[in-house]
Amino acid sequence: MNKFWRRARWMLKWLLLLLLVYQLWFFVHILAWRWWNPSETHFMALRLAELREQNPRAELQQQWVDYAQISSHLKRAVVAAEDDRFMVHHGFDLRGIRQAFAKNQRKGKSVAGGSSISQQLAKNLFLSPSRSYLRKVQEAGLALMIELLWDKRRILEVYLNVVEWGDGIFGAEAAARHYYQRSAGQLEQAQAVRLAIMLPNPRAYQKSMPAWVKAHGRKVQARMNYSRVPK
Repeated sequence: MNKFWRRARWMLKWLLLLLLVYQLWFFVHILAWRWWNPSETHFMALRLAELREQNPRAELQQQWVDYAQISSHLKRAVVAAEDDRFMVHHGFDLRGIRQAFAKNQRKGKSVAGGSSISQQLAKNLFLSPSRSYLRKVQEAGLALMIELLWDKRRILEVYLNVVEWGDGIFGAEAAARHYYQRSAGQLEQAQAVRLAIMLPNPRAYQKSMPAWVKAHGRKVQARMNYSRVPK
């Protein structure tokens, strides 16, 4: 029995060490991306692999643009649609989580997630779209690292450059050029709202946008002028 517990403790120590090294790998990447732009996210890699199963020569549409080159309409619309308390929380919007939980309870199914922009960014950079409690725990840890190492301007800049906006379309610049044949800095208010409300399910809403999503867009447009975004 003593031999068993010694071996169990030894294995636990190694597992904890491996977990620490794994988290350190994340930390180093997030620290580096404070100054350097990520060339690819895990979501991008997954999506490219899916596209190349159908077409081996497929490529993603994505072009990095600096924060100042992105329309203020899009910044405000995305914050209003995805995380209206972005500027005041530290990675988690507890009010939004409670509201999402209450809405899911009323509907009897999961229709709202309550994830902050920081949490969504963490998922896009490192994780997968699959849903599990383990992934949510890792997502939370990564969101905390991002909030610790980056300011809000950098968080929103990276998010707007890497988030998916359609089939193989990533980032604000690619989305603006694909849907409106203009740069991300030239987007008008209505165009920005449409892009913002696509984010929960961009590939589906690229083809058809339900009436309730369009109604949500009108609410987003009504409150976006009051949304606080980094300067």
